[in-house]
Amino acid sequence: MTRYHLDDRSIDLAALRTRLETSDLIPSQEPLLDGLDAKLTALRATELESVADLRAALKSQSSLASLSAASGVDPEYLRLLKRAVGGFFPKPRPLSDVDWLDSDIVSRLKEAGITNTQTLFDAASNGTGALATDLGADANDLSDLVAISDLCRIQWVSPKYARALLAAGHASAVTVARADPEALVQAIATANQGAKFYGGEVGLRDVRRLVAAAAYIPQTRPQPGP
Repeated sequence: MTRYHLDDRSIDLAALRTRLETSDLIPSQEPLLDGLDAKLTALRATELESVADLRAALKSQSSLASLSAASGVDPEYLRLLKRAVGGFFPKPRPLSDVDWLDSDIVSRLKEAGITNTQTLFDAASNGTGALATDLGADANDLSDLVAISDLCRIQWVSPKYARALLAAGHASAVTVARADPEALVQAIATANQGAKFYGGEVGLRDVRRLVAAAAYIPQTRPQPGP
């Protein structure tokens, strides 16, 4: 079954360094590049081997302080690193955020113990058609909702923005990862122009970041059929 998120146990600190160095970081995260290699080397010396180890060590204020003392890395830097790494693993969105759908389908999912984008993505791993039959739900509505769940695996994507991506012809992280950013930004703007899925404007640089982030997502999505 495809994972909703990356497997943080399989990502070492060298891979994390590469991602940070090759990403177009948002301005607040740019200080992470200052002495990045030396700081990750210091963290590795405390026997942190994977991103999972790092996330665990940064989880609480006390563990973060202990890591800072053991590694010599400034706690403010570690807090910034925690936020950046946490962004690679977007929190599942509650299905109640998908407020444009018939509440009946959300109620049916809730009764089945499916309450957020991750539990829906996992439940649909054997096909949305089979899940729709089990729930007695409309297959087309459920397919759209599964697509929203898939797209919400991408960093920065909310259900409303996922709806715009879907209207722009992208039903999965797979297709977003393969998209041409210039074509995608225009398709999103066109889809949003009449429907107003979200407010404000999303520029080309942000869409380039979006495509780059999508490339890191586990790339097999639930199948539409039974």
